[in-house]
Amino acid sequence: MVQEKGTISINTENIFPIIKKFLYSDNEIFLRELVSNAVDATQKIKRLSTLGHYNQPTGDLKVKVSVDADAKTITISDNGIGMTAEEIKKYINQVAFSGATEFMEKFKEAKDANEIIGRFGLGFYSAFMVADKVEIQTLSYQDAAEPARWICDGSTSFEISEGSKTERGTDIILYVNAESEEFLQESRLGEILNKYAKFLPVPVQFGTKTEREPDGEDEEGKPKYKSVEVDNIINNTNPIWTKAPADLKDEDYLDFYRELYPFSEEPLFWIHLNVDYPFNLTGVLYFPKLKNDFEVQKNKIKLFSRQVFITDEVKDIVPEFLLLLHGVIDSPDIPLNVSRSFLQADSNVKKINSYISRKVADKLSELFKKDRKGYEDKWGDIGIFVKYGALSDEKFYDKAKEFLLLSNTNKENYTLDEYSIKVKDFQTDKEDQLIYLYTNDPERQDSYIQAALKKDYDVLLMNSPIDTHFIHHLEMKLEKTSLKRVDADVIDKLIVKEDAATHQLTEDETTKLKNIFDKAISNPAMKVEIESQHAEGMPVTITMEEWMRRMKDMSKMGGGGGMNFYGAMPDNYKVAINANHKIISKILNAEEGQQTAMAKQAFDLAMLAQGLLKGADLTAFVERSVETI
Repeated sequence: MVQEKGTISINTENIFPIIKKFLYSDNEIFLRELVSNAVDATQKIKRLSTLGHYNQPTGDLKVKVSVDADAKTITISDNGIGMTAEEIKKYINQVAFSGATEFMEKFKEAKDANEIIGRFGLGFYSAFMVADKVEIQTLSYQDAAEPARWICDGSTSFEISEGSKTERGTDIILYVNAESEEFLQESRLGEILNKYAKFLPVPVQFGTKTEREPDGEDEEGKPKYKSVEVDNIINNTNPIWTKAPADLKDEDYLDFYRELYPFSEEPLFWIHLNVDYPFNLTGVLYFPKLKNDFEVQKNKIKLFSRQVFITDEVKDIVPEFLLLLHGVIDSPDIPLNVSRSFLQADSNVKKINSYISRKVADKLSELFKKDRKGYEDKWGDIGIFVKYGALSDEKFYDKAKEFLLLSNTNKENYTLDEYSIKVKDFQTDKEDQLIYLYTNDPERQDSYIQAALKKDYDVLLMNSPIDTHFIHHLEMKLEKTSLKRVDADVIDKLIVKEDAATHQLTEDETTKLKNIFDKAISNPAMKVEIESQHAEGMPVTITMEEWMRRMKDMSKMGGGGGMNFYGAMPDNYKVAINANHKIISKILNAEEGQQTAMAKQAFDLAMLAQGLLKGADLTAFVERSVETI
């Protein structure tokens, strides 16, 4: 072969600084790119052999990564298709030119883009992110091909000469630069390979490992063993998402989940994705057990392209409410060198997003219809997905209406339609508005719940982290329906059936009673109101209006807009004095010196019922109660 020197065909002298600085966000990507190229080359020779275009033995096909710390080199080797000197000039020197198009045209009968798409060009040049010099030693599969060597020092000059390779395939040798010597550590390379190459479709060897092998018997006839070094293959070439669901058992899915998330609880169930039109997508998504703790669960879905790991930042591909799921998605339609702007603009990505949302809705609907009891048992974990989806995805809400459950304090579950029918006769107010009562803290709000139950009202349990927003969403979606927390007002005013009856106090008595409580409470945040309530009710009830408390709750969750204004406001409560209660009559008729103390005690009881009595006020209440007894 005649030695040849030349200039790489590019449009700018500054291509390498651009590659180093902008093309890849993280320099460890170089190993992913080069190993991916080696896998492609290996798959091509396998495919050519299958199609009858290569009639020699293919041998033990694999990719090998090795490091020589003394020589400061990393070598990525394959025994794939190899290249001629002309192909090096075509695919390596013409930077942005890919061999995939020509290869596809030549072997259309293969009908398997997953296996034969090549990635030459810019992916290869990522090597210069970590290397001062890159050398290629290659020998093409073609008959009578001569070995070729290409070397480049990171400038636009290269040299092609006769190579030394005697077997089919390619070695990429990186002469690592001083800033990148961390990659000469086997542990660091192993970490990168475990991240990006764990499920590549071709065996990847990285170093060797020691195994025990039978070695005859000892003098007593017991088996002996010897230690032997064998190739250390670091990847699973056939992960479950590449297989047909019909060929898999539940245990296969669970084993794979344990492989991905070794220390997690077992998932509730899973969805196997498999579509080839109008885009290619495979994968398995698992529903984990959340137990209302979903902030720490995100970024557990791994995105692959042809079994090469890309990222676990999948928020543009997976609907936002499903970021809580775990698992893998693989699509060859998403390029390795993916950017946020590409994901946001790509039409395939948008279709994938919609497809995943639809598949999840279909799976949940199937589970609900086939085994409602089992579905209800899982609702504590999956409810947060369904509610989050209903909030954030209109199409998902339309499907979810049939399997979205409302749970009450008796641990009964109802669909939206079922619940409306259940409470319609009892909880429709005089304005023909259906009122759903709810609690977010059954223990703290028990006295209010009991007051509602005495009137044969039902109380929903709304205590998940997103229920504050979900309640508002339901009110927008459900016709003539509003939701009120059980402690948002006295029970007769939560669901007003008729005009309130007036109490028997005179105007002077009403004014006197209000003054007694204003003096006893002495807190401008507590607004005293004298009301006519059932004589069997509580003498004093403390409530916060629904709209005020809801705004404050949303503010705590970062509700946006002007809501933080409400979060900064002091708490404002209504103190409802039941003018028909006998204790109130006693206070009104007591000696002037006792009135304040009795009113304070009644008020503190109401504070205690709301969980608001704390610190010195609680201590004083206990001491007063002891004295009274």
